[in-house]
Amino acid sequence: MVTLTINGTAHEIDAEPDMPLLWAIRDLVGLTGTKFGCGMAQCGACTVHLDGSPVRSCQTFVGDVGEAKITTIEGLTGKVAETVQAVWTELDVPQCGYCQSGQIMSATDLLTNNPKPTDDDIDGAMAGNLCRCATYHRIRAGIHEAAKRLEA
Repeated sequence: MVTLTINGTAHEIDAEPDMPLLWAIRDLVGLTGTKFGCGMAQCGACTVHLDGSPVRSCQTFVGDVGEAKITTIEGLTGKVAETVQAVWTELDVPQCGYCQSGQIMSATDLLTNNPKPTDDDIDGAMAGNLCRCATYHRIRAGIHEAAKRLEA
């Protein structure tokens, strides 16, 4: 048995140390907002925060988490997260929406650490998040709008 703290709640799960965190979150805990994309940590659909930093849960293993606190899209809260989520809805950023939980997790981390990102900052922070619908211009616009609202 392993205890994972996800979104502030301790979950005792029966998982091998080499199980990807993504499967523990989705299959054993039942939180399905975090998506499987590529399984190789290259698309970002599975992004979660581990002690506040974005990681790819498809290549982070249960045995590597230890005492770290895990935040999924379902537990993402705070002024920055709520602003990003509101802007995403208002600007209609998603198209199919599949990658958007990972996009929002990365955008929230970016704006938490860099409240006034340039286009280059956004490109760098979001480079690991792929969007099959190619809504990159809307994602960038959403991040800029969220930054403006957070500054006000």
